[in-house]
Amino acid sequence: MSHALTLMQWLSPAFPVGAFAYSHGLEQVIADETVTDAETLQDWLEALLAHGSGRVDAILLSAAYDADTPAHVDATARAFAASAERLKETDLQGAAFCDTARTVWGIKITGLTYPVAVGTAAHAMDIPLADALPLYLHAFVSNLVSVTQRALPLGQTDGQRVLAALAPTIAATAKDAQVTPLDALTSTSFAADITAMRHETLQPRIFRT
Repeated sequence: MSHALTLMQWLSPAFPVGAFAYSHGLEQVIADETVTDAETLQDWLEALLAHGSGRVDAILLSAAYDADTPAHVDATARAFAASAERLKETDLQGAAFCDTARTVWGIKITGLTYPVAVGTAAHAMDIPLADALPLYLHAFVSNLVSVTQRALPLGQTDGQRVLAALAPTIAATAKDAQVTPLDALTSTSFAADITAMRHETLQPRIFRT
């Protein structure tokens, strides 16, 4: 039970990684009117989970969990970031996660990208990978649902419907990540990657990415 509570604490919106400040490019697609309601939001997030950065993060987290040292996995995460903002997002959130995990739990990590930091910390605390992966992905899409609720007239109930509908994709992506080697890392959500690049010049904007 203590491991489950620790994992829930790490991935809670209250954990100080500043996730609320990042839209992962979603602010741009809202400005483009590509995402306008619950249905289009669900489609966008499903693509991220199954084919894009959500899947990538899960594989990186899994690889970090199994690695003797996170250095190579972290370098891969940085090299694989599709844009300057994607790199900023994973770098700054990861550094903040490391600082708190080191201070509160004494885990000797510093300056890692976000999924690599979570994977390394989970291993250090003997938290099962099978628990860490789906909860990480759920936190990822929950934050993006929250972004949309601040940028669109999307109600709380519709947001929860989207999260519930994404549960099977979260579970499938997490399961697949456990058996996907780092060498097989791929992403085919090109529209999302390009959108993240375009967000760098969006004006006005609320979110850092």
